[in-house]
Amino acid sequence: MKAADIGPFFATLQAANPAPATELEYTTPFELLAAVLLSAQATDVGVNKATRKLYPVANTPQAILDLGLEGLEGYIKTIGLYRSKARHLMETCRMLVEQHGGEVPRSREALEALPGVGRKTANVVLNVAFGEPTIAVDTHIFRVSNRTGLAPGKTPLAVELKLGKRVPAEYRLHAHHWLILHGRYVCVARKPRCWECAVAAWCDFKPKTPAPATK
Repeated sequence: MKAADIGPFFATLQAANPAPATELEYTTPFELLAAVLLSAQATDVGVNKATRKLYPVANTPQAILDLGLEGLEGYIKTIGLYRSKARHLMETCRMLVEQHGGEVPRSREALEALPGVGRKTANVVLNVAFGEPTIAVDTHIFRVSNRTGLAPGKTPLAVELKLGKRVPAEYRLHAHHWLILHGRYVCVARKPRCWECAVAAWCDFKPKTPAPATK
């Protein structure tokens, strides 16, 4: 994608969705952190179903610890890999209580030191909870960045670093959500819906997928 095309690309996404938001349900930074930790290899819909039952009972690090491992597993067993996620979340809660006064830290280094929290999860928390202009490269953003030519790269980190250089400053705060939502609903994996894509004019992907024939 030509540098001159990046501004119109994001301006169009912004016009269609001026205030994009995560589809995970949360009310505090900790609820967000826990939801993102639980969402690895799971859908936001599935995570939300579990946290709607969990959070009214336990939505702080200490309350999760008080549930105990088996108690926590009972609430999240509908989520894939729930046993390992429960262990990670319990240990994360223990570290938050012991090292951070029960609060979610605002630095990348402290977040990435938590069990089960990698760079992607840290970026989501920094962006969504604390308003940092970070971009968490998941499978959707990785695909959209490469397919459109916006920020091609062979690894998520390479794509993230290139996005940091190519996304104009005025769009960086919400770029994460615009790209995720675009990849989730329009620029899908198997057959991108190019015929209804608002940013197709600036996309390098060829050949564009034609509209399905109507009967």
